[in-house]
Amino acid sequence: MATRPALAPRFGRLKRRFATLATATALGLLLSPAQADDRALREALDAARQQQWSRIDAAAIDGHVLEGYVEYHRLKARLPAAEPAEVLAFIERHQDSPLAGWMRNQAIGQYGEAGLPGRLLAVSAGAPEGTERQCYYYAALLDRDPEEATRGGLTLWHAGRSQPDACDPLFSALRAQGVIGDGETWERLMLAWKAGESGLAGYLGRQLGGDWQPALDAYERVRGDYAAIADVAPRLGDHPATPGLVSAAMHGLTRADTATALDTWQRLAPRLTLGDERRQGIERDLAFYSLVREIPANRAWVDATLPRLATGDLLELRVRVALGEQDWRGVRDWIALMPDDTRGDSRWQYWQGRALAQLGDPQGAQAAYARAAEGRSFFAFAAADRLDRPYALSEERHHYSEAQRREVAQWPVVRRTEALRRIGEPGLANSEWLGAVASADGETARRLADYAASQGWHAELVQTTIAGRMWDALAWRFPAAYRDSFRRWGADAGVDAYLLMAIARRESAYNPQALSPAGARGLMQLMPGTATLVSRRLGIADPGPYGVLEPELNIRLGSAYIGEMLERYRGNRLAAAAAYNAGPGRVDRWLRDAPREFDLFVESIPFRETRAYVQAIMTYRVIFESLANGGESRGIALLSASEANGRYDTSLLARQ
Repeated sequence: MATRPALAPRFGRLKRRFATLATATALGLLLSPAQADDRALREALDAARQQQWSRIDAAAIDGHVLEGYVEYHRLKARLPAAEPAEVLAFIERHQDSPLAGWMRNQAIGQYGEAGLPGRLLAVSAGAPEGTERQCYYYAALLDRDPEEATRGGLTLWHAGRSQPDACDPLFSALRAQGVIGDGETWERLMLAWKAGESGLAGYLGRQLGGDWQPALDAYERVRGDYAAIADVAPRLGDHPATPGLVSAAMHGLTRADTATALDTWQRLAPRLTLGDERRQGIERDLAFYSLVREIPANRAWVDATLPRLATGDLLELRVRVALGEQDWRGVRDWIALMPDDTRGDSRWQYWQGRALAQLGDPQGAQAAYARAAEGRSFFAFAAADRLDRPYALSEERHHYSEAQRREVAQWPVVRRTEALRRIGEPGLANSEWLGAVASADGETARRLADYAASQGWHAELVQTTIAGRMWDALAWRFPAAYRDSFRRWGADAGVDAYLLMAIARRESAYNPQALSPAGARGLMQLMPGTATLVSRRLGIADPGPYGVLEPELNIRLGSAYIGEMLERYRGNRLAAAAAYNAGPGRVDRWLRDAPREFDLFVESIPFRETRAYVQAIMTYRVIFESLANGGESRGIALLSASEANGRYDTSLLARQ
């Protein structure tokens, strides 16, 4: 008797299943039960997105693992009329899915837009993401927690660009309370000026009272001539507008004419009371642009100021300047001033070793190289080469049984991910998966990574290791994805397959559909124009902007292109990798003025992105070959003999 109540829902589901199969059979489209369920869910989700509720067969999707996605659209469509209790119940049911966060955000936005602060706060769980929702949230909080509402509102106010209309009620309330007054308006005007938002700056200027007219006159004068701040600021005196005006004007002048900016600052600084934060901001700007633009007249001031500023990024720049000049004493001394966390990086320990060796301290150099070689990076491997020792891969391996994988396969997030992949929703599947990894403990994240690896989900696997911070799980971070294709087309183009794998791993993290903001596409991130040119040279049809996404063709074209770059630079992979990222024209120019040693060439690359790219490609290549060698790095070299010992100048150019 105790089992009878459970039979009714089971019998009902069986009837629906048979009905679905009968319909499919009548149509000549006999599907498996899982296929039928997926097709019904797919149709229901399409209808829900269009709010065509009559098209949804609720019985056919009852109990489907993705039923919550249809429910999400149904509840979202009822907002803001839906009660907070319904929203909270949905969130509770789907707390292990991105659906919970999405529903909370939808409710906050719609309750806020409808002017329902009580409902908004009932479903919120602290300050939400997104400027519009934050404005609604803090406006709703004005009566309940005015201090937090004020702090949040002022943070939103201090933006150099226009904020959404949703922020207007919050800002109006803060103005009425006197929280946003002329001083706050002026500060935002200065931010808008620095951001080049003239329309917003003009609007804010019109909100200021008569006492601020001298400040507005000064702003109009300096806006047309940054250097005029040297005369305008003393005349404005101790007006509350002066610090912000000086900071914004120096910001513009430093970018426009760094040499004049330093001269202006040295004349102006002793006469002003600005506060430490503004002074340091101005001086950081001056030091940064003086170093980047290599302004000799500013060098003495920069060198005297840097120890006081003592920021890692500025000291890195100063070391690079010293390296460019091969000022080894300067390299040693500026590295010594770096903060501990910066100085301890393998890169800077390597350069400390190089400096000490050049300065006649071989023991100190060996000690620095040994510290550098403990890492897993380009300069760590270069240091290991100088010590003639194997690379420190520090690989961490994890092993799970098939029984454990079958257990993971039944986890709800895995079932939802697989179902979303089956119905052609890779974006939603990725959100499910990475959301689970981000909230998982270490062991759970590792089991998810193992499952992704077992399924051949290469892109998801790489992203899992990133979200789970599994930096030492090298076999997962660097899977041998598309290996046969890399071998085939690498052999065809005369390019090492491990180099190709490294490029694909860096470029797209193995996402074959990857699209960059610049328009690069696919595994090896080819620009459509490049794909067209390479296709023409290979004598094959132009794939067009979408055909280039096909993995096999993308690998073929990318292999051919890097092969051309290797030919251009006499087989030198450092120069070829730099050209793959920044274009051969730039690399040709860099080689005309380059230092002649490989490490100095890499460090002298002026683009931060390309500098990091070249190092990553060569490091990844070592890792891929080591993994193929059972995790052993002995006998594997970061650089060939010609790359390590050759000259980095125009002699590398095969076509001069």
